[in-house]
Amino acid sequence: MSDGPLIVQSDKTLLLDVDHPLSTECRQAIAPFAELERSPEHIHTYRLTNLGLWNARAAGHDAEGVIDTLIKYSRYAVPNSLLLDVAETMSRYGRLRLEMNPIHGLVLVTTDSAVLEEVIRAKKIAPLLGARIDDETIAVHPSQRGQIKQSLLRLGWPAEDFAGYVDGQAHPIDLNQDGWKIRSYQELAAEGFWHGGSGVVVLPCGAGKTIVGAAAMSHAKATTLILVTNTVAARQWREELLRRTTLNEDEIGEYSGSKKEIRPVTIATYQVMTKKKNGVYAHLDLFDSYDWGLIIYDEVHLLPAPIFRFTADIQSKRRLGLTATLVREDGMEGEVFSLIGPKRFDVPWKEIEAQGYIAPAECIEVRVTLTESERLAYATAEQEEKYRKGATTKTKSKVVEQIAMHHQDDQVLVIGQYLDQLDELSELLKAPVIKGETPIAEREVLFNKFRSGEIKCLVVSKVANFSIDLPDATIAIQVSGAFGSRQEEAQRLGRILRPKSDGRGARFYSVVSRDTLDQDYAQNRQRFLAEQGYAYKIIDADDIFQGKF
Repeated sequence: MSDGPLIVQSDKTLLLDVDHPLSTECRQAIAPFAELERSPEHIHTYRLTNLGLWNARAAGHDAEGVIDTLIKYSRYAVPNSLLLDVAETMSRYGRLRLEMNPIHGLVLVTTDSAVLEEVIRAKKIAPLLGARIDDETIAVHPSQRGQIKQSLLRLGWPAEDFAGYVDGQAHPIDLNQDGWKIRSYQELAAEGFWHGGSGVVVLPCGAGKTIVGAAAMSHAKATTLILVTNTVAARQWREELLRRTTLNEDEIGEYSGSKKEIRPVTIATYQVMTKKKNGVYAHLDLFDSYDWGLIIYDEVHLLPAPIFRFTADIQSKRRLGLTATLVREDGMEGEVFSLIGPKRFDVPWKEIEAQGYIAPAECIEVRVTLTESERLAYATAEQEEKYRKGATTKTKSKVVEQIAMHHQDDQVLVIGQYLDQLDELSELLKAPVIKGETPIAEREVLFNKFRSGEIKCLVVSKVANFSIDLPDATIAIQVSGAFGSRQEEAQRLGRILRPKSDGRGARFYSVVSRDTLDQDYAQNRQRFLAEQGYAYKIIDADDIFQGKF
């Protein structure tokens, strides 16, 4: 027992004293297995969850290491019941294994026959199983490989998958390191994935997730299907692969609303994959139309539900998920774990920042007070309209204008959720606006002008949340968002984290209306970034008008 920064409680909550000198070290040590729940000014609350512990186990952490960490940083004696619970929970992972038997094909094997007896009696498991082979082995229908992993996870017995993968159609792919060199953590991430067979790599925006994908492709040397969020992202992937690998233009196809090319490396958008025609997903057969050796899911935290259902049927193919955060707003982290695979590599954002690979960032929350008429309008609004009322207050526009003027020599992104608010800001700032209805070609022109410095300020809707490469954006001003979305906050900060040519840091302003749902949601949005070590400085809008930045 020491004077540590952590208070460990028997209900699996961990309280971190952020003012303690060891708090940063402790945060990094508990990040692989604990999930941040609340992050007010002085005490942050983390929670130990089964999924968090199993992800840690899959990433190579054992119960002994987790227990040692808790004891090392704890201020008081750690409850014995919790230590036993951690050991018990982590030991559940891998007691059941899926393997390929040379005689019986796909089988479920256990190191503990009582566990097997328990699961085969479960109603949802029994239909997925074939004949009993011996006390420790039972056959599994090959088509149910994904389904059984989902069902076992829900029962609390996550299975490790050692059943192997099909190689897919061979296709030569190598990294072309001409004028650049792969970073050590990118190499480790690709190797961690490859040795695990399938799973998720978590890296901050701007840390080169595309290069990790390219490195995984060079390991696989096979036909690859890459699933991305939108057409802009598809074209960025294409450009990056042409630049970083030995692939040529004829080998990379785009499968989107406008093009339907199937090549050895095919980049498809989630939108086209989940498009229905006469009540049927018309394009999902793309998964089966080619003998893919690798499937890459970009921004895996946004994976639509129909893709999960189809992923369950292709468990024999290697699957790599790339994301900045494993947070899903729909609570389907378990589906990512069982169907794409567990977390194979994760590195704290601040660690990559310290190495100089992403720009240092300062996060500032600017609190705006509503006028009397705005307060009245907010108070009398219907519940479903309250957030919009608070988030789109006119007072915010003046604050944004002031911040943009202060940073007129920098590249400024103004990001929001509501189109009428963005149109108004576009007019006020005399800056172009990019939103859903903006044609792809026009978007690319505007983004290129912004990259080159021809345009200093750009107003963007949520279309810029994902996979947009804007290396020299140094200032982001967030005016509204998708309610309390933590992953959106991470994505938006990520827009300005790419290293700057002159080594400058970045600033992320979040303009929030005081005493409204906007403020409540802002707290939730900040949780993930607080876990990564980013502290939000809270200032009043009056400070902005007085030039106290």
